Order: sequence, then structure tokens, then C-alpha cells
Amino acid sequence: MSVDRRRFLKIAGLTTLAVASGSARKALTADAADSTMATPPSPPLTAQRWAMVVDIRKCLAAGDCRDCTLACHRVHNVPDFGNPKDEIKWIWQEPFERVFADQEYEHLEEALKHAGVPVLCNHCDNPPCVRVCPTGSTWKRETDGIVMMDWHRCIGCRYCVAACPYGSRSFNWRDPRPFIKELEPEFPTRMRGVVEKCTFCEERLARGKPLACVEACKHKALTFGDLEDPDSEVRALLREGFAIRRRPSLGTQPEVYYKL
Repeated sequence: MSVDRRRFLKIAGLTTLAVASGSARKALTADAADSTMATPPSPPLTAQRWAMVVDIRKCLAAGDCRDCTLACHRVHNVPDFGNPKDEIKWIWQEPFERVFADQEYEHLEEALKHAGVPVLCNHCDNPPCVRVCPTGSTWKRETDGIVMMDWHRCIGCRYCVAACPYGSRSFNWRDPRPFIKELEPEFPTRMRGVVEKCTFCEERLARGKPLACVEACKHKALTFGDLEDPDSEVRALLREGFAIRRRPSLGTQPEVYYKL
């Protein structure tokens, strides 16, 4: 083979590679554009004052359903230590008569008195936990009223645990990470010596998603919305029937309502 022939074949090969790589690049760019167009980011869900309405009778009809707890604890990397002493809880159930022990319902039907009621952080308008925190690791968000947590700033003093009249905060006496059944990579884990609680799924609201517990409840017993919006679903539910809150005499003004 002459030198000219070798040179010709070399140039032809390089040209073919350039054309092929250009086509591949265009194809990848087009795929990426298609992918972006197929899944546009959802706008965040916003409100002036987030609140939840729990329909107790729907929970009663659902029997021993735990879908809300399982969904919440899964997406938030809540550990399962397998014993009540170390238990970490974001949303769980308590008997009606214990949740509303300070209120008398003498003639209430027996089934409802003993029904399991979902309980969680009440995201109070006047939260005592915020007032006692020495590091500012828990605070009430002024934009929508959510009582937030910054686990990196928590020093584990447990003042907030003592101040919360609803038992809505849990303390990690042990390293929780080995006890997470299925790690959710999009949510941070906590460490030993840190307090945690429900945050009304603020991370999901920022991505335009509903609360995990609300989404998981197939009985539609949990409703979440803007309390300041007269056209919201929570306002409609509160208009149409009697609802109560936990320990109203304390003046904390909980934003979780229970519809009877």
C-alpha cells in the first residue's frame, strides 16, 4: 500500500468517526431535552397557614389501618428499634379517650371512645417548644406556620420534649441509622442525641407533593390545606361539622383539627 492510499484511508476513517460522534451527541442532546420536557418540575405548594383535619370516624371505619404511619416513617427514615423505650414517632395512633383526656364526652358512643386516633406534631400557632430551644434549632416558619427542625443545630438538651404538651417529639437515645429498614436517599438521617418530629413534609411541599401521610390514606381521613383560604378543603370540612383540638385550654392553638 502506498503512502497516499494509507493517508486517504486514515482521513476517511476520522471523517466517519466525526460524523458518528456528532450524530450521537445530537441524539443525546435530543434525549435530554425530551426527558426535561417530559418531567417538568412541579411548583411548590404554598399557603398562608397550613392545617390538617383528621376525620376520626373514617379512621374508626378503617380499623387497624397504619398506612399513614408507614408512609411517613418510610420517606423520613424514621428508625424502628422494636421496643417502646427507644421508639421514634412522627405520626402514630393513640386511643381517643387518651388523646382528648381533658374533654368530657359522657354520651359518646363506646366505639369512638376507644378508636385509634392519628396524632402528630400540632404545628401550634403558639408553640412552647420554640420558646425553650436555646439554639434556635426549632422555629415556627412565619410564611406558613410550620414548626421546623434543624437537626444539625440540635444539641439534645430535650427542653422541647419537656415543653411539648402533646408528646410529639422523640429523642434518639441510640444511633438510629442501623435501624432504618429501607433508606430513603432523598431525606437526611439523624444521629444519636438529636430530637425529631413531624415537619408537615416541608421537603415534599417544596417539590409540589402532598404530605406522605395524606397521600397514603386511601380512606381520605386526612385532609391538608390552607386554613386562611376560605375556599380550601380544610375550611370546608371545618364549616360543615364539629371539630375539636387537643388541649385547647393551654393556649397553644394547635393546627391539627379532629372532626367527630
